[in-house]
Amino acid sequence: QVQLVESGGGLVQPGGSLRLSCAASKSIFSINVMGWYRQAPGKERELVADITISGRTNYADSVKGRFTISRDNTENTVYLQMGSLKPEDTAVYYCNVRGIFTYWGQGTQVTVSS
Repeated sequence: QVQLVESGGGLVQPGGSLRLSCAASKSIFSINVMGWYRQAPGKERELVADITISGRTNYADSVKGRFTISRDNTENTVYLQMGSLKPEDTAVYYCNVRGIFTYWGQGTQVTVSS
């Protein structure tokens, strides 16, 4: 059974840090790109960052220099280290895995507030 298990969301003060993790089940074959999207209330889902199997990364302009994406190919796991968090980073963050098919996680809430 295909599963994406996300963890690491929560409440953090502005300027703080959080680390998101997403573990994809080993039944997903030929994973190429792993990434994170987010959706804030009343807004469309948007790409935050993604990373190819070779390690090439891509970031939204709004998070460049603050967020870092990485992955462990042996564990089918992708991470998102978020720093200098701002209230506008508040959203539900979704893990995304693309190979032969595309898979989505259930989402994890990140709230940046004092």
